[in-house]
Amino acid sequence: MRYKLEWEYKTKGVAPILFSSDYLEGEHALQAGEELERSGKALGILFTDEVGTAWSIKEMRKLLTVVEEEPHNLTVYFDGGFDNTHNKAGLGTIIYYKQGKKKYRLRANEVFDEIDTNNEAEYAALYFALSILEEMGVRNTSCEIKGDSQVVLKQLEGEWPCYEETLNRWLDRIEKKIIELGLHPKYYPIGRKENKEADKLATQALQGKMINSKMQII
Repeated sequence: MRYKLEWEYKTKGVAPILFSSDYLEGEHALQAGEELERSGKALGILFTDEVGTAWSIKEMRKLLTVVEEEPHNLTVYFDGGFDNTHNKAGLGTIIYYKQGKKKYRLRANEVFDEIDTNNEAEYAALYFALSILEEMGVRNTSCEIKGDSQVVLKQLEGEWPCYEETLNRWLDRIEKKIIELGLHPKYYPIGRKENKEADKLATQALQGKMINSKMQII
């Protein structure tokens, strides 16, 4: 989750002036807030998150202590491969996140049967990625979701209509899972080259090469 600082600047002979910052990662926002507090010239420092909840500097310190131990700063890549001969999908996801002071990359794939189209495979892949987040214990945080399926991402944003009953059922399942996890997603369509890791995992799943691994990254 990112936070925007708001504060009043006081100087001699002038009424307090209201200032606000861009959205910052939690630790950077708190650092800036503490520096403002030490200056003695900032009044009423508030931190507002991306969904509009406001926190005092004292509340922010407590909040970040809790958040730091949970998975956060999430970026999720997903991709679905479709085998039309056997009507099954290979699902792949890469999840980058922080926990404590460390950064991690999680890679996982899965096979899903009774799939009829490539678009359905893409929806299944995103639902699979959300299920992995649930297993990780992810709750109440922002999340970047990236994939090369414009259809999935634009329909989730509500920019494109969905007329197919099967895909609408997937939309409902995904939106329900997002609500259950308390996620605040931002969707980013990307090219296939940028999504090659998730694509490889989906292909490997169709080949019977199952992967579920986590590693710390620098």
